[in-house]
Amino acid sequence: MGRKTTLSTALLTTAMLTVAGCSGAGAPSNETATAPSDPGAVSGTITVLTHRTDLVQNGTMKKYAAEFNRTYPKVKVKFEGITDYEGEVKIRMNTENYGDVLMIPAAISKGDYPKFFAPLGSTASLRNKYRFTDKTDVNGKTYGIATFGTANGFVYNKTLWKKAGVTAWPTTPQQFLTDLRAVGSKTGATPYYTNFKDGWPLSSPWTNSVGSVSCDAKAFDALAATDEPWAAGGDLNVIDTLLYGIVHGGLAEKDPTTTNWENSKTLLAKGKTGSMLLGSWAITQMRDAAKKAGTDPDDIGFMPFPVQKAGHFCATLLSDYQQAVNVHSSHKAAARAWIDWFTEKSGYSASEGAVSPLKAVKLPSTLQGYVDNDVTMIERSEAKTADVNAIDNASEIGLSKPDYRQKLVDLARGAQKGSLEDYFSDLDKRWAEARQSAGS
Repeated sequence: MGRKTTLSTALLTTAMLTVAGCSGAGAPSNETATAPSDPGAVSGTITVLTHRTDLVQNGTMKKYAAEFNRTYPKVKVKFEGITDYEGEVKIRMNTENYGDVLMIPAAISKGDYPKFFAPLGSTASLRNKYRFTDKTDVNGKTYGIATFGTANGFVYNKTLWKKAGVTAWPTTPQQFLTDLRAVGSKTGATPYYTNFKDGWPLSSPWTNSVGSVSCDAKAFDALAATDEPWAAGGDLNVIDTLLYGIVHGGLAEKDPTTTNWENSKTLLAKGKTGSMLLGSWAITQMRDAAKKAGTDPDDIGFMPFPVQKAGHFCATLLSDYQQAVNVHSSHKAAARAWIDWFTEKSGYSASEGAVSPLKAVKLPSTLQGYVDNDVTMIERSEAKTADVNAIDNASEIGLSKPDYRQKLVDLARGAQKGSLEDYFSDLDKRWAEARQSAGS
């Protein structure tokens, strides 16, 4: 799953001038992209924008389209795989031409969804069938359906940890640090890999752990109602203190500015590094890397954040990208047909080892360890996401951006001056001031 953030000026220009598959002009229509009842009556050419450039390049998406055409023979599906998906699509959305189906960019404020996307139906009706509907709920309507869900936790090399004498999941942050020290001292491997240079592994996976610490589905919503998100004992304080402790303790790579995401998979597979905090979508990718490296895919394990409540671990369950229909599309029925088929019939979430957006489908085998050890799965509420995002944007902290945790890492390794306590105080101050200006 690529999450690269490079974008050249030439590509920016191309993004603005060369767009296919979506037509239609004028003011956005509030027409619902209703699921079609007669596949034979649905026609048109649609363009699907996707961040999965790998699946476009290796022909997997083309195979999905061929299967889709067995049911919808009059719909032609084109794909645009975009390397810097967030950056390029955000620019395209200044026009009306941003495909017919697209993954909702994180940069788009939830309250603005009706400006850009066609409603897919009432949230009250869709939530009976799908997980994560409140993530795109605006005034009782749902504007996106998840490609899949992901549980949060640490992907790790079980064999390496066993060589270090660690066979049980750590139950506290302090125990986690102790175990990492054992991995480093007894195996010579790098205990933890930050993926600092790529950035995104320091943003969403760590922020997505909000709720895992407190075992509270509404922990992220609660950020909209506090002036001190980094107060002692709070989720963000515990999460960021652990990251600081890992780096400050010399338990991560020596030079984080030289990390490489693709290479990190091989390092974990070969036991050169011990662990990384990621979503459960990464398990399949790490096991594939093990196969390519000639090591045992079963060496790859997944453990929850090292905190327990009432003797049990908790893990947040969150939506990955949400599929939406461009509000300007001239082929809304065909676009909705693709979303429904891809969600329900393609087998995509199963192939990724991810959680299906369909409530009727059981958890994947990649999460069997969570099931066997009674990890409580917390489907995190998104009811206040728009409010939290507004405060976050006003504070210029960036909970879902890498900058503030990259600074945290730099503080921990001595590349910047300052203490953790002072940094948390500054973050709380900025958050409180932003709450005032954002009207929360």
